[in-house]
Amino acid sequence: MSEERRLAVLRAIVQDYVETSEPVGSKALLERHHLGVSAATVRNDMAVLEEEGLIAAPHTSAGRVPTDAGYRLFVDRLSSVKPMSAAERAAIAHFLEGAVDLDDVVDRTVRLLAQLTRQVAVMQYPSLTRSSVRHIEFVPMGGRRLMVVLIVNTGRVEQRVIETTADLTTPEGEATLGLVRAKVNARAVGERLVDASAALSSLPEEFEPADRDLVRAVVQSLEDALVEEREERVVLAGTANLARVGTDFPLTIGPVLEALEQHVILLKLLGTARETSDAVSVRIGHENPYAGLQSTSVVSTEYGTGADLVAGLGVLGPTRMDYPTTMASVRAVATYVSRILAQ
Repeated sequence: MSEERRLAVLRAIVQDYVETSEPVGSKALLERHHLGVSAATVRNDMAVLEEEGLIAAPHTSAGRVPTDAGYRLFVDRLSSVKPMSAAERAAIAHFLEGAVDLDDVVDRTVRLLAQLTRQVAVMQYPSLTRSSVRHIEFVPMGGRRLMVVLIVNTGRVEQRVIETTADLTTPEGEATLGLVRAKVNARAVGERLVDASAALSSLPEEFEPADRDLVRAVVQSLEDALVEEREERVVLAGTANLARVGTDFPLTIGPVLEALEQHVILLKLLGTARETSDAVSVRIGHENPYAGLQSTSVVSTEYGTGADLVAGLGVLGPTRMDYPTTMASVRAVATYVSRILAQ
């Protein structure tokens, strides 16, 4: 019972400190929370929490603030993440469904997350290495020119224009193109991009010698699109939110801003969501491996289409964070992004 009571005291300290940014004393706890115990009991519980390293006293105050370990216990003991209201969910869906393409989806997502959480929102572009082929289309452009269109399950569209030796406007050319389209899609649709490239390599041999140059040109253009090297991209929004409360970064905000400029660090932070079985990963303070971010917490998850998780998104902010609301926002936005990409 005493452990449960101390957990209630810790929970109250976290909630008050997140809300006020002021160290919390026993008197304030008793006034604001119905703990059902005496002032002496609360002081004793706070002393035990301090001994256990879950709260600490700043030099200038008689009150206490949560430590990284205190926040961790608070997050681990959340019985459930607060669900978002129907109005909040509808607003998220309406905002994201207005997107016109993948770039717009990413841009809207980070801006929305930054607004919802008042933190820095971070989103990784869908990873091509983890994406798969949704459809391949051919668009004749007159005479011997053909546009090859690769549509990826994340909504990304790649286009290549090739010159062919055959006239594609004749009935024979149209029939050949229809056959190529059918066989290319049969081999590639649903495959990961790297696997699709390998699956198409032997396709020219299935055609008559007169048609093989056309098929080789198509396959080559698709290989270029499928295996083209791209650096993984990360998009940010809401960096100004870090400056809202100066006391959240007692030393300097500089190291945090420097880390945010290094996309490799952000990609690795988002990648840690994959290391947990939970839908939402929370890294608090010194759990972050980068010194510049050890005054921050990162709440992240993955998004994707169906069972295919293709990239990460999340928020970064001070450890004095409203964890239940932030976790709910990150989870809800990832759900809607996944839904939109699956359409």
